Amino acid sequence: MKLTVEYEGTRYHGWQAQAGAPTIEAALSEAIHDLTGESPALRAAGRTDAGVHALGQVVNFTLQQPF
Repeated sequence: MKLTVEYEGTRYHGWQAQAGAPTIEAALSEAIHDLTGESPALRAAGRTDAGVHALGQVVNFTLQQPF
């Protein structure tokens, strides 16, 4: 699946998942899991640093079951 996302990153420690820190990747992974019951690996076209916003970031992942 392909997602094009935008986010306000002020409260996040960037894109990449980090133990003990809120990140965009972790928040998006949690939302996908809540919707599908799956925890797919996310592949992003780029990464943002802490506090950085995004408009039109592309994210790709594969689900095992049809959604």
